[in-house]
Amino acid sequence: MDKKRIAVPSNNPGGLEGGRSEHFGHCDLFTLIDLENGKVVGVNTVASVEHGAGGCMEPVGVLKEHGVQAILVAGMGARPLQGFAQVGIEVYFAARHAFETVAEVVSGLVENKLILMEPTQACKGQGNCHGQGH
Repeated sequence: MDKKRIAVPSNNPGGLEGGRSEHFGHCDLFTLIDLENGKVVGVNTVASVEHGAGGCMEPVGVLKEHGVQAILVAGMGARPLQGFAQVGIEVYFAARHAFETVAEVVSGLVENKLILMEPTQACKGQGNCHGQGH
C-alpha cells in the first residue's frame, strides 16, 4: 500500500475521532483518509448524498469522483456493493462492535485486520438494512 484514499461512513462531524456510521447508505457524511505507506497524510469529509433517482448508487458516484479506492463499512446492500465493484472501489467489511471510531477502522485496514466484503455478506431485502443492528 503506497498511496490510497479510503472512505469511512461517519456520523457528524466526521474526522478520525468521529464515530463510524452503521450503514453506508444512512451516514451523515464520509470521512476520506489519504494513506501513504500505512500512515494518515490527509483527512477530509464529504457530505453524504440524498438517495435521489439513482438511489443507493448516488454515493458510489460521489466517492468515485473524489478518487476513493476503498470504503470500510459495517454493512451494505447488494446493489451498492455491486456498484462499487463496477467502478473499481474495494469494499472492506469491519464489524461495528470491533471498530468504534474512524481512526480505529483505518488502523484495522493498515494492520490487515479487515476482509473484502463478499456478496453473501450484503444486507438482504431492498438493499436497506438500516436498523438491523449492523
